[in-house]
Amino acid sequence: MMLPTIPTVDDLAADPVTHHFDDMIAPAGLTNMLGTVRVDHDLTALSAVQFPPVSQGLTQTAVLFVDGRLFASHGVPVTHEWRPDRVVRSATVDGLQICTTTVCVPGRTAVAIDIEVRSDAEREVRLSLSATARVTRSAAAWLDAESPSSRNNATVHDETLVFSSTDAAAWSIQGIRGGEAALSGVAELPDAFDTGIGGNGRGGELRIALTVPAGGAASAHYVQAVGASEADARNAYDAVAADVPGAIAASEEFWNRQLRAAFDPDDAEFSGALPVLQTNSEPLRRLYWWAALGLIWFRRDFAGNVLGRSYDTLMPNYWGTTTFIWDYSLSSVSHALLDPAEMRRQLKHWISLDIHSHFGTSSLTGGPVGRWYSVNDYAMTRLVHDYVRFTGDVGFLDEIVGDVSVAESVRQWATAWKELQRDSPLADYGEIDNLLECVSSYTHEVAGLNAANVWSMRTAARLAALQGDDGAASSLRGDADALLPAVIDRYLPGTGVFATGQPDGSRLPVRHCYDFSVVGTTIADDLEPTVRAEMVDFFVRELQTENWMRALSPWDADASYSVRPDHQWNGAYPAWPADAGRALAALGAPEVLTAWIEGLARTANQGPMGQAHFVDEAVPSINGGARKAPPQLPYIIDWACSSSGAWIELVIEGLFGVSVDADGTVTASGCVAALDPDAALRGLSVGAHTYDIDASGRVIEV
Repeated sequence: MMLPTIPTVDDLAADPVTHHFDDMIAPAGLTNMLGTVRVDHDLTALSAVQFPPVSQGLTQTAVLFVDGRLFASHGVPVTHEWRPDRVVRSATVDGLQICTTTVCVPGRTAVAIDIEVRSDAEREVRLSLSATARVTRSAAAWLDAESPSSRNNATVHDETLVFSSTDAAAWSIQGIRGGEAALSGVAELPDAFDTGIGGNGRGGELRIALTVPAGGAASAHYVQAVGASEADARNAYDAVAADVPGAIAASEEFWNRQLRAAFDPDDAEFSGALPVLQTNSEPLRRLYWWAALGLIWFRRDFAGNVLGRSYDTLMPNYWGTTTFIWDYSLSSVSHALLDPAEMRRQLKHWISLDIHSHFGTSSLTGGPVGRWYSVNDYAMTRLVHDYVRFTGDVGFLDEIVGDVSVAESVRQWATAWKELQRDSPLADYGEIDNLLECVSSYTHEVAGLNAANVWSMRTAARLAALQGDDGAASSLRGDADALLPAVIDRYLPGTGVFATGQPDGSRLPVRHCYDFSVVGTTIADDLEPTVRAEMVDFFVRELQTENWMRALSPWDADASYSVRPDHQWNGAYPAWPADAGRALAALGAPEVLTAWIEGLARTANQGPMGQAHFVDEAVPSINGGARKAPPQLPYIIDWACSSSGAWIELVIEGLFGVSVDADGTVTASGCVAALDPDAALRGLSVGAHTYDIDASGRVIEV
């Protein structure tokens, strides 16, 4: 009997995590697709309550005091239980069992917390929450990793504390239903106040006294609502505070709906749908559902989004309202399947800008954010190719965006590397900030992106041929064939790794997964069998771990440069294991991939995948799953990252071996039978056609 095929919030619940104050635990996030909130260690504390266009940085509020004492000062362990719709926090302190349920309320710019207190003996319990806000509405894009915040005015209105920016363009209203509010009496903070170093501020206090019956429970309800006007914030507060249990139930219903809709082509919640996976393999199913959640988790439909809908890249700490080209491209096939209408708008928007001047764009303004990333040309080529081949929208290539057609833009991206040549046949992609940011030797003439140039020109040629432009196709294929030997020349025989070319003519070997994955997924068929085998041996020997992988080999001389775990020896960015898995299959080692799946699936136990997970040698696993890295220095890693869609591609293209040509031709020859010979993908949409694909490689149009 097959396992269920559509997940619920219960299926995607994280393992309970019990920890003490400031343990190496990444604080979880919640979203309602309008905004985000960070759920902190404290039983009630929240940070980064953001509902664009209103932001407030990483400001923390609702810090708990029990009978006048700061809860955190008791030093008791706190257990967090995350689900897509809620976080349940619980602890026992001073004979009280306190359990809180936090939700990001569907359809409202608000967050709500149900606080339940139990006691074996009848007791009077005084709860108070130290409340603050730094709400602001920036006229510009949020151009820094941390969203804007500003000094607020605080007043009391009935049971609530009302916070407003000095220009009255942003408001936060916080209160405990049926409680009381008071200002703190603390002197005003200076304009230069730094929330990360100087403290968090204290605008006021929210208080309530509960009578807890012996063996029973008493409850209190906290709400924070934000808005661009006091009326908007007040309306949201009043609506939620009137029925917090109803808001909690609505959150569960909302997220179960999103999960169903993601696999239902007839549901208008998304403009497409992911194929349904039928399998008896629990690890395979778990990874696929984990990936799907991590993709839809970043949908943003807030009022004022310039694209109407977008997919953020990180949450809940950093780069809110920013979509990175690179990260979006790592989920390229997934976006084309799940939400092709959104993908089309996003691509046209990026094409209308200069992709060589930024790493992403703001959904608040549409404007550029950040510096140039060297990967952008490859990423955009991949995105347009995947959009066209999965949607069948060949006419997209003829559309004029700016001064040229989309097809011409693809050819420009595919050949942009020629402008970066210096004294060798390869492109020089610049310094550390353009590439991996924390690997100082992965600079200039890197093998991965130059291999991607070969692939990009071949891909542009396929799209040109699809349009009947055989001359352009032939020229692009010729350029790709001419570049290929120079890329392969950077391989270091016997090692499994490639060297980067430096401006002084030297070559530095770099034992990083990015070369392994990109070379393996772009030019594997052009490599000699011995090279492919040595690359696989290197990966297994130096990068692979039981439940995750290292981005950089600990045998690399640069492993001492940084401890940021997305690209270094102590962990990996979430797309890297998925892309490495596709590379293993392409390099002729599918058995290594299939043997790895069970361990990887154990890491799907802490909510959607993080911006990085540690390897066990750096920080011990949580219940067998590679631990999410935290946001504090020196790690600066966010709790969740949108590139989880790469794992959908791992299942579809790596394990099932599905290949979709530019003209929509579908074939399959994979290795998934090693996990489950009865596994099947149902309802894979390619153009106007729908296919079922089974583990034997049969492709059946339905």
